[in-house]
Amino acid sequence: MAQSWDYIAKIVSLGDSGCGKSSFGSRIVPVGPPASLALKVNNPSADPTPIETSSNTDSQNQKHMKLSLWDTAGQETYKSITRSYFRGASGALLVFDITRRATFDAVTAWLNDLRQIAEENIIVVLVGNKSDLAPSTTISEGSASENKRQVTQEEAEAWCKENKVMEYVETSAKSGDNVERAFREVAERIYQNIEAGKYDLNDRRSGVKGPGASAGGNTARTINLGMNDAASVQKRGKQGGCC
Repeated sequence: MAQSWDYIAKIVSLGDSGCGKSSFGSRIVPVGPPASLALKVNNPSADPTPIETSSNTDSQNQKHMKLSLWDTAGQETYKSITRSYFRGASGALLVFDITRRATFDAVTAWLNDLRQIAEENIIVVLVGNKSDLAPSTTISEGSASENKRQVTQEEAEAWCKENKVMEYVETSAKSGDNVERAFREVAERIYQNIEAGKYDLNDRRSGVKGPGASAGGNTARTINLGMNDAASVQKRGKQGGCC
């Protein structure tokens, strides 16, 4: 059976508990032309158009990337432990809940933690989740049942510019709206780095693997840590073990 992807990349999902991170899952997405034309990632001034499936996307020359998503599964209490799982990642979805301002206030600390450990060129996309609960892009003064938004789109986009984060995408993990775009925004920029020769595709420590690589060593992970796991993970860390 032919391999369905050309590259495999490790990405991490991080943010406060209850933001819907665990609703996102690993997937295979198209990268490079012709599919990338819909994203307009090479023209930041252009408004992105909705991603649509077309016959061109499935053309013989279309490349695909498997995004192996590592998720802490709500175990943010063990922050010092879960940091070890960020090593080797080539991309990150930094997720907050647009109906809970505290989760947006926390993304700066999450980004700082990530950048202390991750590779310098890691691709980060800010994801404002639960857009199904906030139909308006601004905070409404009306009934909370109609619009529960506490963080505006303008605020999130301004934060991205200030913190040099590539892109902001609003999603609904419940309805699936824009989830594909969030993954493809990450994947396309990782692909650009591949084309620029920024990854060693033959290095097992790299977060990106090329054609012929085995998916077995870089499959999706859901990290569930309990009190009994803490000591063993910390011990592995002292011995130089990692993901």
